[in-house]
Amino acid sequence: MTGTTGTPAGATPPLAELAGFAALHAKALGITRTELRQGLAAIRRDGTPDAWPRTWNRLAAHHQRADRPLHACRAHVLARFPYPADEHRRAAGDLAVRAFDTWRRSHGDIRRLELTLSSGTLTAWAAGLEPRAGRPLLLVMGGIISVKEQWAPFLAAARRLGVAVVVTEMPGVGENTHRYGPHSVEMIPELLDELGAAHCAAGVQLVALSFAGQLALSAAAEDPRITAVHTVGAPTDGIFRDPAVWATLPRTTTATLAHLAQREPPQLEKELATLALDEQALARVRVPVRYVASRRDEIIPRREWERLAEHLPDFTWVEFDDVHGSPAHLADTRLWLLHGVLDALGDRRARALAALLAVRGRADRGGTTRTRAAHHGERSRT
Repeated sequence: MTGTTGTPAGATPPLAELAGFAALHAKALGITRTELRQGLAAIRRDGTPDAWPRTWNRLAAHHQRADRPLHACRAHVLARFPYPADEHRRAAGDLAVRAFDTWRRSHGDIRRLELTLSSGTLTAWAAGLEPRAGRPLLLVMGGIISVKEQWAPFLAAARRLGVAVVVTEMPGVGENTHRYGPHSVEMIPELLDELGAAHCAAGVQLVALSFAGQLALSAAAEDPRITAVHTVGAPTDGIFRDPAVWATLPRTTTATLAHLAQREPPQLEKELATLALDEQALARVRVPVRYVASRRDEIIPRREWERLAEHLPDFTWVEFDDVHGSPAHLADTRLWLLHGVLDALGDRRARALAALLAVRGRADRGGTTRTRAAHHGERSRT
């Protein structure tokens, strides 16, 4: 199999592109600027194909020796970036899971779930998952690169938020053995079935980033257990069925999608076209949808979120003048997602977060933050 831009199976995109995307990934992981700068310099000096995983695994070993298993986990996650294309990256993924397991054993109520669904198996980490507690459920899923071990903060915050938290992965990512494709839309409802009615009775909110956001919206259109969707840069149309959009995608994106789908390029594009959400599907999404958009997104065209505003009955989004994932606005993105979750819960702490976000917005010297809401076709700007 080859990637859609001619990248052979098992190969990774050029270092220059990897380094650019890794900046966002590393920041989200908590890798410091100094660690990132020194690591990239070492990789460039080395110049060999194995330099990427070897360098970050070396950083992980340093944290492991210092008894910092969560830091070690994060470095191993960066070592497997963008996907386990070789033995070194596959080993890094396994080591990340082991390091996370060490960390979670010292942090109380976090347990491992291994679930078998119709098209494969997946593993999740869960906190606060007690049926008798009657808590709302927060299901968290990253995009095509993010592994579940990245979401430790959600797990650690479960009790303070008053929710049960389950974090897992997209099809083909990490320990999820599903192949990404048309049937992926069935994964979230099946996962909720496996968790059981008692865990879903108080409602399920989905925090699903990038391509996982499309799976979340597809599920929300059909599954009454889902009460809200929170996403960042989710594709719903253009990437899936517009060849012009597909042609502009970075090689990292197309190579990763090819890896997850286990498909040759022509078949991959054809299969992914079926994942596009038409107007009828969007109209069935009756729950609140909260969306973080990036104006200079190199993956998600602006038309994606404008279309959602036209067709979703309860849609709010915030725009940052940034690239995909808004790496320069990571703190605001996290606060905005947290505000959305608390607001959907009816938690009065949402009001204090809204005030904080308003102050941060006014303090933004570039004036780059915008929020708009669309309710039954009406738009307002705040």
